[in-house]
Amino acid sequence: MADQYYPPVGFHFSVSVNLQDVANEPKESRFQEVSGLTKSIEAEELKEGGENRFAHRLPNPAKYSNIVLKRGFLVDSKLIDWCNDAIENFNFKLADVTISLLDEDHNALSSWNVKNAYPVKWTISDFKAQENSIAIETLELAFQYFTKN
Repeated sequence: MADQYYPPVGFHFSVSVNLQDVANEPKESRFQEVSGLTKSIEAEELKEGGENRFAHRLPNPAKYSNIVLKRGFLVDSKLIDWCNDAIENFNFKLADVTISLLDEDHNALSSWNVKNAYPVKWTISDFKAQENSIAIETLELAFQYFTKN
């Protein structure tokens, strides 16, 4: 009988931010959601004089979405200090971010290396007395590009 392939689960992953104060703190890398690992190429149309049947479609450089990280609110977070320093003081420190999809033994099945990331947005979930939910903070990062290992 041939080996069956089962796609990996999407709920077992890790996030590592390559910042001096953040890299060695396990609580800083515990996220409940990661989104935005998207890249695409758009085509630019170029019309040639005298050619009315079609327009040439030429590829533009790749475009990347922002990475969005969500986790339970941390009261004392060096990662959020990094975010606040960028947004409030316009003091940007670029960081590489590694997002890894893990197997049942916590080994990386696949990893994405996000290059030169910096924070562009931080939000906290609404506070509602009528709901029983935890406070979620969302960190949005812009970056240059990512590679897949």
